[in-house]
Amino acid sequence: MRCALKIAAQIFVSILVIVLSWSTAMAQAPTLDEQLRAQYKVVKMGSDSHGPAVVEAGTVLKIQKGGILSVPYSDVSVTPTHYQNGQVKTPNALFQKGLGFGMKKFGKEQNTHLFPVGDKVYPSHIDVNANKDTVTMGIIACDSCNNTNPTTFFKADVVFQFAKGALAKTNASEVEDTIGQLFAIDEGGDQQGGGDQQGGNGGQGNNQTAQAGPGQQQPQQPGPPPEPAQIEKGQTPDQVKGALGPPDKIVNLGAKQIFVYKDLKVTFVNGKVTDVQ
Repeated sequence: MRCALKIAAQIFVSILVIVLSWSTAMAQAPTLDEQLRAQYKVVKMGSDSHGPAVVEAGTVLKIQKGGILSVPYSDVSVTPTHYQNGQVKTPNALFQKGLGFGMKKFGKEQNTHLFPVGDKVYPSHIDVNANKDTVTMGIIACDSCNNTNPTTFFKADVVFQFAKGALAKTNASEVEDTIGQLFAIDEGGDQQGGGDQQGGNGGQGNNQTAQAGPGQQQPQQPGPPPEPAQIEKGQTPDQVKGALGPPDKIVNLGAKQIFVYKDLKVTFVNGKVTDVQ
């Protein structure tokens, strides 16, 4: 009898340890919402004497496909644009006319706008609805990026529709790939400005060389550029640090980790590189 009780107690303890371990793992695992918000930093908006204003910039996204319907920042309601199977589904013209008619009843003009390809925007909110298999991303025009003056801050909602039951078994990287078909993360804005400045300095350097007299020592020609750093899938964080140096920021989401550098982001899952943007 004692032996049976002892065995039963051991079985109970083993089951309890398994349940507690599973609960701890589930509690530590980041949700899809958290992973997406770590990848796409939302903009913080406020106001100044001129009207709406960006308080804290978010991740800059570059629009890859046209047809996203937007409305002025002051509008309360936003009619979402849907994205499914690689296609942008713009709200139909009849609805847009009805929306404009409704606004006129309140003494306002409805000014809708279709974002063109290449325009840059900030994410304003991200909402995951696993029951409907949708991810909704709000966007706001990055007017400073687009050289829009006066500012408009047109805004839109885009609903990414996934197959039934897909979000329950899809990882964040696959969702980000789908979002990337429509919104590519823009990493080149600062680089382009720096390149222009460097180009100007380079021109001045060439003029100085041409004006140098025969008795003056000519500057040494630069040697061949160093081999570029290579990042590959499956590399460890230490290997990436060895190639690129310490990151500017580290986003730690348990099993998923993101190294943020000035001009790219490296994503690790379970200690291995899975994506570079």
